[in-house]
Amino acid sequence: QRIRISKAALETLAVIAYSQPATRSEIEDIRGVRSERVLDTLLRYGLIRVAGRRKGSGTPLLYRTTDSFLSLFGLASISDLPTLEELQDILLDDEESNGEEKDS
Repeated sequence: QRIRISKAALETLAVIAYSQPATRSEIEDIRGVRSERVLDTLLRYGLIRVAGRRKGSGTPLLYRTTDSFLSLFGLASISDLPTLEELQDILLDDEESNGEEKDS
């Protein structure tokens, strides 16, 4: 089955994948926008799950990615995700190659 997700959903998935477990407020702080609808969609698709509650004030829900997330992105485990440094290198390489194409 094919899943179509929005840019907002992909962004939210990335935040959760790299900082799990994460609360809604942590996700919103990173993204800079409200995320409750996106979280509901990702829960409905089975790409994230509620992994308990954070202890302390308000006991907010904690979100984690699921095995379906790993499968969808062809990952054996969450440790297979590229590091943030690797992602920066990829982006820099893309920018450089796009600049070279424009110059040609």
